[in-house]
Amino acid sequence: MFEAFIFLLAAVIAVPIARRLGLGSVLGYLVAGAVIGPYALALVGSDIEEVMHFSELGVVMMLFLIGLEMEPAKLWRMRLPILGMGAAQVFSTAAALVALALAFGLGWREALAIGFILALSSTAFVLQMLSEKGLLKTEGGRSAFSVLLFQDIAVIPMLALLPLLAEHAIDDGENYFHEGLSGWHHTLVVAAVIIGIILAGRFLVRPLFNMVASAQMRELFIATALLLVTGITLLMEQVGLSAALGTFLAGVVLADSEYRHVLEAEIDPFKSLLLGLFFITVGASMDFHLLADRPLDIALLVTALIGIKVIVLLVIGNVFALARDQRWLFSLALAQGGEFAFVLFAFATSLSVIPEAMASTLILAVALSMAITPLLMLFYELWLRPRLISQSGEERPSADTIDDGATPVIICGFGRVGQIIGRLLRTSGFQVTVLDHSVEQVELVRRFGHKVFFGDASRPELLEAAGIRDARLLVLALADPDSTLQIAQYARKHCTHLTIMARAIGRREAQKLLRAGVDVVVRDTFHSAMQLGQQALQFLGLDEAQSREKADTFRSMDEAHLLQLVDFVDDEKEYINRSRQNSLELERVLRAEAEEAAN
Repeated sequence: MFEAFIFLLAAVIAVPIARRLGLGSVLGYLVAGAVIGPYALALVGSDIEEVMHFSELGVVMMLFLIGLEMEPAKLWRMRLPILGMGAAQVFSTAAALVALALAFGLGWREALAIGFILALSSTAFVLQMLSEKGLLKTEGGRSAFSVLLFQDIAVIPMLALLPLLAEHAIDDGENYFHEGLSGWHHTLVVAAVIIGIILAGRFLVRPLFNMVASAQMRELFIATALLLVTGITLLMEQVGLSAALGTFLAGVVLADSEYRHVLEAEIDPFKSLLLGLFFITVGASMDFHLLADRPLDIALLVTALIGIKVIVLLVIGNVFALARDQRWLFSLALAQGGEFAFVLFAFATSLSVIPEAMASTLILAVALSMAITPLLMLFYELWLRPRLISQSGEERPSADTIDDGATPVIICGFGRVGQIIGRLLRTSGFQVTVLDHSVEQVELVRRFGHKVFFGDASRPELLEAAGIRDARLLVLALADPDSTLQIAQYARKHCTHLTIMARAIGRREAQKLLRAGVDVVVRDTFHSAMQLGQQALQFLGLDEAQSREKADTFRSMDEAHLLQLVDFVDDEKEYINRSRQNSLELERVLRAEAEEAAN
C-alpha cells in the first residue's frame, strides 16, 4: 500500500509540473520514476520488473482503443505503409545495427539478436506522445503507427529466432513457446488464435455485451470489457504473440459495433492509469550506478542507437514521399528503443545468447533513449517544424494540380464546417476552389460529386496556385488552429485586398486570428451554445421575447469583450483580470434588465 501511495504521489507531483513546463506527461512520468526508483531515493522496492510487466496492460488497452477507432476497411487501406514502411524500417535498422555490432567485435549471434531487438520502437511512448500532441492523424503520425503495427507483428518471428541463436540445444521446458510444438505446428496455432479472435469478436462478443448491457449494471459492463482485454492478453502470451497485436485486432473487429463508444469510455481510465504506471517503472528501472560507472560508453551507445534509427527512418520517409516536416516527425518519433526490448533481452540472456552484463547495459540504453524521445519531440515542435514549414519548395507534400482557373472564393478545409460553407456558396451560384490536406477526406467527398483539391493550404505556393492574389474571399475552415493562424498571417501580409473569414476553435484562437488581421471570425460552438441557452431560459419560465432579449445582450457584450481582450491575449495575468471585470459587468447588465422587466 505504501508503494502504491508513492507511485501515485510521484505522478501527481511530477506530471503537472512537466505539462506546465511544456515537456509533456511522458517525461513527467519518467522523471517521477527515476526519482523514486531503487537507484535514486529508493522509495519503491526492487520488484520494478514485476510492476512493469503488470503495467504493460496499459499498452495493451491503448492498442485496443486504437483498434476501436479503425474500421477493417481503413486498416486494409493502410496495408502498403504497414508492410512496406514497417518491413523497410525493421530490416534496414537491424542490418545497420548488426553491422555496427560486428565492427565492434561482437559475435554474429549476439550482433543479430541485438540488431533486431533494438530495431523495435516503443508503441507506448510514441502513441501516447503523438496522441497528446494531436499528431497521430498527421501524415507522419499515421506512418509511425503503421511501422509500430508491423513491429508488433515482427516480435513473433523474433521470439522464434532467439532460441535458434543459442549455441546449445534448449529443452522444451525452456522454450518460450508451448512444450512439444514444432515450428509449423506453432504457426498453425498462431493462425488459429488470430482467426479465433476475429470470429469471436464478430459472432460471440456482441451477444455477450447485449446480455451484459441488459442487466443495466455499469460495473458489470466494465468487468466484461476488462475481461475481454485481459483474456486476449493471456491467450496471446500463451502462444508467444504480442498481446497488443491481439487486442488491436479485437478492437478493429468491434470498431463498427454499437458498443464502440461505451467501451472507449469505460476502458480509457484504466488505460491511462496503467500507461502512466508503465512510464514510471521505465524511469525507475534506469540503473544510475551503471550510468555513473560507464557514462561515456552508454552515451555513445544511446547516440548511436538514436542516430542510426533517425537516418534510416529519414531515408524511408523520403522513399515513401513524406513531406519534409512529416519525415522528421516520423523519424524522431520512432528513434527510441521499445518496451519489448526489456522482455527480449531478458529472454536472450536466459538462452545465453547475450551476456547478462551486456544486456543490462543495452536495457539502460533503451530506457535512456525513451527518456530522450520527449525532448526530441519538443525540439521538433518548437524549433525544427516551424523552420521546415516556413520553407517553400519541392520538399513540401505533393498536391493536386489546381485547374479551377480564377475563382472568387478559396475554402481551406472541407470537413464538417467547410462542406456546409462550400455547398451553400456553390448552390447559390458562386465558383469555389476547395483545398484539403486529408487524403481520406478528399476521396470521401469526391465520391459525393464535390470537386476538392488535395494539398496543404499552409504552403504559400499552393495558395498562389489556387489564385489567392485574384480571389476576393478566403474562408479558413480548418480544425487545426496553428495552420489557420499561419495561413491567415500569410494571406494578410501578401494580399491586403483579400477578405478573410475564419473558423476559430475557441476564444483565445479567435482573438489571435483577429490580431492577425482576419476580417470575420466565427467561434465553433458559440452560436449553437447561444441557441441552446435561449431554449434553456424559455424552459425555466421566461417567454420568447425575454429570452431573446437576454441572449442578444449576452451576445453583443461577449463579442465586444472579445475584441477588447485581443491586445492582452499573451498577457495571462491582465487577460484574467479583465475577463473577470467583463463577467461582473455582464452580470450587472443582465440583472438590471431583469429588474426593469419586473417593474
